[in-house]
Amino acid sequence: MGEAFYFEVGCEEIPAGYIAPALEAMAMEMVRFLNENRIDHGTPFTTGTPRRLVLMIPDVAKHQEACSLEIIGPARQVAFDASGKPTKAAEGFARGQGVRLEDIRIKETPRGDYLCIVKEEAGLPSKILLEKTLPDFIARVPFPKSMHWGSLSVTFARPLHWIVALLGKDILNFTYGDVQSGDRSFGHRFMSPSWIQVTDWDSHRENLKKHFVVVTMEERKRLIREGVQEAARKVGGRILEDEELLDEVTQLVEYPQPLVGEFEEKYLKLPPELLITVIKKHQRYFAVIDDRGRLLPCFVTVANTIPKDFGLVAAGNARVVRARLEDARFYYEEDQKVRLEDRAAQLQTVVFHSKLGTSWEKAERFTALARWLGERLAPDRLDALSRAAFLCKADLVTGMVGEFPELQGIMGRAYARLQSEPEEVAQAIYEHYLPIRAGGPIPESIEGSLLSVADKIDTIVGCFGVGLIPTGAADPFALRRQTLGIIRIVLEKPLKLSLSELVDQAMVNLAPKMTEPREMVKKGVLEFFLGRLNHMLASQEATTQDVVDAALAVGIDDLVEAVARTKALANFKSRPDFESVAGAFKRVANIIKEPEKTSVNADLFQSAAEHALYTALSDAAKAVGGCLAQSDYQGALEAISQLRGFIDSFFDSVMVMDKDETIRRNRLALLTRIHELFSRIADFKKIQTG
Repeated sequence: MGEAFYFEVGCEEIPAGYIAPALEAMAMEMVRFLNENRIDHGTPFTTGTPRRLVLMIPDVAKHQEACSLEIIGPARQVAFDASGKPTKAAEGFARGQGVRLEDIRIKETPRGDYLCIVKEEAGLPSKILLEKTLPDFIARVPFPKSMHWGSLSVTFARPLHWIVALLGKDILNFTYGDVQSGDRSFGHRFMSPSWIQVTDWDSHRENLKKHFVVVTMEERKRLIREGVQEAARKVGGRILEDEELLDEVTQLVEYPQPLVGEFEEKYLKLPPELLITVIKKHQRYFAVIDDRGRLLPCFVTVANTIPKDFGLVAAGNARVVRARLEDARFYYEEDQKVRLEDRAAQLQTVVFHSKLGTSWEKAERFTALARWLGERLAPDRLDALSRAAFLCKADLVTGMVGEFPELQGIMGRAYARLQSEPEEVAQAIYEHYLPIRAGGPIPESIEGSLLSVADKIDTIVGCFGVGLIPTGAADPFALRRQTLGIIRIVLEKPLKLSLSELVDQAMVNLAPKMTEPREMVKKGVLEFFLGRLNHMLASQEATTQDVVDAALAVGIDDLVEAVARTKALANFKSRPDFESVAGAFKRVANIIKEPEKTSVNADLFQSAAEHALYTALSDAAKAVGGCLAQSDYQGALEAISQLRGFIDSFFDSVMVMDKDETIRRNRLALLTRIHELFSRIADFKKIQTG
């Protein structure tokens, strides 16, 4: 059994969105360090509050594992002369390693014989290794933005105040900036700012509660969820469920205290989405609804302290909300004085991107693309689709969206309804932004779906066309999210379209703006889609990476078919006889280095096995063709699996690489036809077996 490693860094309040990614990175980095340094350990645990990040790893070994270190020296021919005497190279190697010449041995390698020594290294104490790495460990914690403080050269999300670093009962001694590590943490900034000695995680967690800090995020989230619901019940309502807001508020407080505030009923005349956005986005307050789902003129906020006067604090929050709602009401009324179609013309003065033109030009491009999609997939919806495309970006120049950017689309829908646009047009204006986050809802209407695809593919192809390609974590135009959005819409609606043709059409509209070669742009975009689809499928429990790679190797031009192939192959792989079937297919693929283009001549067959395989292949080809025409990939796989026994018999009975060139090429042609058949479904060489 090892000792518990406890690490806590305390600082000024960290932005809510920084905390979870930082904790995840801390755990991964420390596990990597321990593994690389041969230090056994248990499963890491992380938690945090706005003022502290905590990492605890149980059962950390006190010492590294001992190891044998093999050191390769000069080549044998360099280390010894023609008479076999050691050269200066050999003597220098021995002297540099602190060993005698007779301790050196010869090691055979693929590159030849080399001098070699083996040193036994005893494990160093884990305490020493951790003390050495922890300053760099803190410096490497990733944040969207880090800062310096005072005259120090070190950085962190916010200025540090304390560091707790323990291995068992021992303090890990080091300094980061002007903060010395130790065993002292601190309680709540306002209600209990005194220091707390840390001895172990369990007792520290309970001590923090006594000092008004609920340190575990799960418990804090539970307390907030229960507290805001209870507060809403007291005013005759219930909280409008919002997990995203709940997660954010959990990272904003250390000791949650729900409070109810009120606002005037006149603001309920505003669109509900507008009210909710103002309350949520700008104040992090929870909206309250009645049993019928209608908004009530109140909200629930979560304070970080126990107020001396709950009413006074609630009144202060209410004043802030009223001010924001009054701003919203003003813009809402002013915006209605100008119709959406008139605002659409103002997009000519709004730059979308310096290399891609104005928002008006972008709207013209994706309107044409939306009509192209509509003609193929929803010809009876072209009028509504075209109208929605024309109006969908108009709300970008409204006062409301200028003040509250997160309301784009929402306000466009609201204003479209106010000016009596058809509901399908109003809804498509809102839906064309969907999905706005990973796992978020996709458009429900066909108009919204096609408009969303058109808008997103224009952005993706446009960015690739002018060299704005995502690199690493940098994706300023959210191309990964938009690509996944298109994939989800196509798959979930589903939409039968050619991805290659969609990219081609987008490039036609973007031709005057593109600075990169057309072929390179198309190749890059399609590979980008392949990468996103591959990652999405491989992350699902029902599929494995090798199955995804094998199925997608056939192509992803039809995304719906590509996913259907992948799922069928995943099911097929679970069959008891899969390995023998896949083995037969791989055997064929391994022999076909280059496809044999000559036709198969049955008159050249010399064994019954050849005739039997040829007949079975003809039957399988017909069956597979029929199944693929119906998108029945399970049936197609079943049909080609019937070839396994005939393939095995063929290889057992004949020598493919016959000395007679005519016979050899005829047999290779037969195997080529087989390879082409199952290559219509997957690249079986990518499947892992055995």
